[in-house]
Amino acid sequence: MGRKADGLYINSKKFGVVGKPCMKEMLSFLGCLSLNKNNDDKCVRQKDLLLACAEAQRGKPKNPARTINYHLQRLGRDKFL
Repeated sequence: MGRKADGLYINSKKFGVVGKPCMKEMLSFLGCLSLNKNNDDKCVRQKDLLLACAEAQRGKPKNPARTINYHLQRLGRDKFL
């Protein structure tokens, strides 16, 4: 499925495959929280893994040329000038 914007076809499924960093760690932490009635004292290991993953991702720069919003803004610039 995709959307059309003034003759421009955007395949939204193509952009949904982008890697989601730290997803496993976040799911394990949220699962631990739900099992322990939102008591994060019992989920220290999962919390540390999630924080370590988030710290590792902090240094990685995002490439704006690959996002759909970048391309939509780039294509829309010509119409409003």
